[in-house]
Amino acid sequence: MTAALQDIVVLDLSRILAGPWSTQNLADLGADVIKVERPGTGDDTRRWGPPFATDPDGVAGDAAYFFCCNRGKRSITLDFTVDAGRSVLLELVKKADILVENYKVGGLKKYGLDYDTLSQINPRLIYCSVTGFGQSGPYATRPGYDALIQAMGGLMSITGESDDVPGGGPQKVGVAVVDILTGLYATSAILAALHQRGRTGKGQHIDVSLLDVQVAMLANQASNYLIGNQVPGRLGSAHPSIVPYQPFACADGHVMLAIGNDTQFANLCLAAGCPDLATDPRFATNAQRVLNRDTLIPLLQQRMACKTIDEWCDLGNRHGFPCGPINTVDRVFEDEQVKARQIRVDIDSARYGKVATVASPMRLSDSPVQYKAPPPELGEHTDDVLSELGLDAAKIAELRQMKAI
Repeated sequence: MTAALQDIVVLDLSRILAGPWSTQNLADLGADVIKVERPGTGDDTRRWGPPFATDPDGVAGDAAYFFCCNRGKRSITLDFTVDAGRSVLLELVKKADILVENYKVGGLKKYGLDYDTLSQINPRLIYCSVTGFGQSGPYATRPGYDALIQAMGGLMSITGESDDVPGGGPQKVGVAVVDILTGLYATSAILAALHQRGRTGKGQHIDVSLLDVQVAMLANQASNYLIGNQVPGRLGSAHPSIVPYQPFACADGHVMLAIGNDTQFANLCLAAGCPDLATDPRFATNAQRVLNRDTLIPLLQQRMACKTIDEWCDLGNRHGFPCGPINTVDRVFEDEQVKARQIRVDIDSARYGKVATVASPMRLSDSPVQYKAPPPELGEHTDDVLSELGLDAAKIAELRQMKAI
């Protein structure tokens, strides 16, 4: 089977997570992603450890962080701040379909690598800029990192326990969700631009910012404010609009209940031996349960504490209400559903042997994701890529002598 993007060439001038997450999606879909890195150092995340990947002799290499978002790419080292390196990059631009960068606003313009300039060289180029705050507005030139945007964009104000609970206070999410969702939005915009180019023959500039994405991902919490004029607060792991929808302590740990409708609530009450709660006017509908959560939750907690995690999960499966264990990451990868879906993918690496990665969640029937290569060594493909441009060994050696590559 052919890959969906097998004829697409991507120049990846991004680093850290948001941009590389997007370009890994494109690589998974078959694009030839050429990761352009700074000679000698490369992507910052190569050093964001420990832990580090180790070879069979125990010698440490790149940080595990780098491996989460750079699968399937080819790495070249190139210093485009010097004329010789910039000339090479311009030759790559001529054959590229997509360029992804996450430099500060205006940072590439002084090198003639901004969209307006490059679109004159390649009018079909789709140029995606990923920044903290976007290409316009009073914050445009500020640097933006995930945790900062989680704070400024409202996410931390609704994450964590309320101030009146021990340990209460604002929390960031345990994964850089703003970076990841920004990468996903960037991928969607790039694919839309590719479709548009198929109609017009012309590329375009895509402006994606972490703050825009963070505010967009407030979702129902934003709507609760915009429509209901309610400023949401922190409820720990509970839901502002659905009850019961939170963790409960049981005999040997905790489970998560995610009761999405009144039928599921009735099924839970039946399984818990308290069917009268489902017909109690205070709890019969979700709206009433939200209003009376402080009364309902302690009543349910008494019942939940009487059975084990496995017993509650089995009851959920048999009675038709969503209930699951709160797994640690090691247990996630031992879960029978995770194994059945082959979410762990091991890729052969010349340096590290088998490299474990997390599979793409995109499942295409006719053009499936292909795991063609592990995350690359720094500059691993420099000579190959330059040879494809028509440069001979002597010219490549000259560029290396000039420290342009």
